[in-house]
Amino acid sequence: MKWTGRRQSSNVEDRRGMKGGGKVVAGGGIIGIIILLITMFGGEQGKQVGDMAKQFGINSQEQQTEERPLTAEEKKMGEFVATVFADNEDTWKKIFAENGLKYEFPKMVLFTSGVETGCGSASSAMGPFYCPADKKVYMDLAFFEELRTRFGAKGGDFAIAYVIAHEVGHHIQTLLGTSSQVNQLQEGKSEAESNRLSVCQELQADFYAGIWAHHNKQYLEEGDIEEALSAANAVGDDAIQKRTQGRVNQESFTHGSSEQRKKWFRLGFSGGDVFDGNTYKIEGYRVKSF
Repeated sequence: MKWTGRRQSSNVEDRRGMKGGGKVVAGGGIIGIIILLITMFGGEQGKQVGDMAKQFGINSQEQQTEERPLTAEEKKMGEFVATVFADNEDTWKKIFAENGLKYEFPKMVLFTSGVETGCGSASSAMGPFYCPADKKVYMDLAFFEELRTRFGAKGGDFAIAYVIAHEVGHHIQTLLGTSSQVNQLQEGKSEAESNRLSVCQELQADFYAGIWAHHNKQYLEEGDIEEALSAANAVGDDAIQKRTQGRVNQESFTHGSSEQRKKWFRLGFSGGDVFDGNTYKIEGYRVKSF
């Protein structure tokens, strides 16, 4: 992706290298990986992300880290992330204005190991997520190496850009009232039906990531879209379930299959029309969207 020398967002808070990263999930290992797979850049959508660890019987503990200067590579990555975040700001400000809406910029927090958020304490094992309580995207960039080495994604800078745009997609859903409506519809529903609504929400965030990519084609390089699709493929529910439990249970999907995630990203990228992203309508739900 072409990004050097362009505007960087002022809404990125870099906490990497700071002392006292917050609470982290003790133990890590396979349990941490399972949590990461379950919540793979989904944002928990208003639920207390810190409660996820409790469901697995994992204790949290304070981790005090020594302050350290960022490496040259870390600084470069921070500049890249800030540029991609700025592109998202410009894209969605324009789209909202075209539809008679005012766009509120989200913020992004880069952290290492653990972080305190408006949605509770969180660990890197949760993967990147969006917290609607404080309208911030949280990301430990070490996640992307995990995505490549453990889960078979190609990697590359545009895989990171795709995940950032997906999380900003959850911010769009918060501003439009989509997320609150989904939460209301999930109340009192069976687990299977609640999961179907969650899948719709995640696929729409993938669609919005595609919309962002469509509006920033001038910065794309050969192989960028393939990197995004590889990341989407790696974190499909079916791919995750096959890898972790050797079988697929569609009723337990919360983010969508690999093919669904790639399909909705492609739809946003190829068409560029935000009104094509009503993933809920297919399942018979009436949910506020563009």
